[in-house]
Amino acid sequence: MARMASTSPSISLITPDPGADEARRRGLRQMRTVAVGLLVLAAVVYVATLGLDGFWGFVNAGAEASMVGAIADWFAVTALFKHPLGIPIPHTALIPKRKDELGKGLEEFVGENFLQEDIIRERVAAARITARVGDWLREPAHARRVVDEVSDVAAIALGKVRDEHIADLVTEALVPRFREEPISPLLGSTLMEVLRDDLHHGVVDLVVEEMHRWLVDNPETFARVLGERAPWWAPTRLNETVTSRIHLEAIKWVEDIRDDPHHRAREALDSMLGQLAHDLLNDAQTQARTEAFKVRLLDHPQVVTTAISLWKAMRAALLGSIQDREGAVRQRLLEELNLFAQRLQEDAELRERLDRRAADLTVFLVSRYGAEVTTVITSTIERWDGKEAARRIELHVGRDLQFIRINGTIVGGLVGVVIHAVSLLVG
Repeated sequence: MARMASTSPSISLITPDPGADEARRRGLRQMRTVAVGLLVLAAVVYVATLGLDGFWGFVNAGAEASMVGAIADWFAVTALFKHPLGIPIPHTALIPKRKDELGKGLEEFVGENFLQEDIIRERVAAARITARVGDWLREPAHARRVVDEVSDVAAIALGKVRDEHIADLVTEALVPRFREEPISPLLGSTLMEVLRDDLHHGVVDLVVEEMHRWLVDNPETFARVLGERAPWWAPTRLNETVTSRIHLEAIKWVEDIRDDPHHRAREALDSMLGQLAHDLLNDAQTQARTEAFKVRLLDHPQVVTTAISLWKAMRAALLGSIQDREGAVRQRLLEELNLFAQRLQEDAELRERLDRRAADLTVFLVSRYGAEVTTVITSTIERWDGKEAARRIELHVGRDLQFIRINGTIVGGLVGVVIHAVSLLVG
């Protein structure tokens, strides 16, 4: 990544805040003025006390050393950002010429001192993430805000899914996958498990109950259907009597099935379903017919239309529930969020477990993507223009660096006085 970045043209830094830069520039000018003023003062004192003895000899020696210290530190500070006096002295203008090496060093420093597993786990534990999240969520306004944000994002996401997206999903992803996947083993094993756990009895009870209700509530329809199948030469009175009798017997038969869990019809249905499950798993002809039926069903144009219709109905229901700020969905989310926040506050074991998971996740992300993250430092610095980078860095730290010049002037003067005193004593 760094090699690729180095081949790209240099670019300027991101446009800064003009107001903040003006304040930094003003502070830098003030500190430079102070540093230069001390140098000029030392030079004036040195000239004024030149050739004098006694006390003024100490002053002259201190002023001379102050000038030397001020000029040396001026050279050191200036050499970081540019050539002093424009002279290309070796090992000057370090930042413009060696910004890439400095960026690489900064990348290694961050990786070695911040992206280590022990440090990450320590910082995650010290942050007390789950406890702080629980305290924050316990505030009703905060919990409501989370629910509103989640609901709004979900509504936006649902609105972005169009009908053609569902059609493409069905035709390009689902249908080809279903076509390749044999359905007979799936249906056979599923039906076998349903029969083993007696799950189908609930469906049978529902069907029988609905059939009984329909027979009781629709005797005319039942009679009309049977009447259409009666011989034309049969007397009407006889047809009505036979039809009525068949209707009563049908009701009684359905009632027997409904009330007797071991009815022969139920046992026959169980046997038939068991045989079907066995055939789906083992009989080649049944499997072939099932697969052929699957292909015909998938090729039917109504599959896409039905999928879109189902999606529209589901999306309308979801949007209606989500967009209602006082609806059941949002209220349910709010209740669950409050319960979760309460558990975070009261359950120390849960907090510890979640904090541990958060640390594990952070360590995983850093170990997997940490190198890419730190490489951003190098690649970004490599793309900076050298002079612009030096100017921007000096604008941010140059004011503090002027204290080096000021301290050099003062400390140099004190050292000069000491050296003058020692020379007098030795002499």
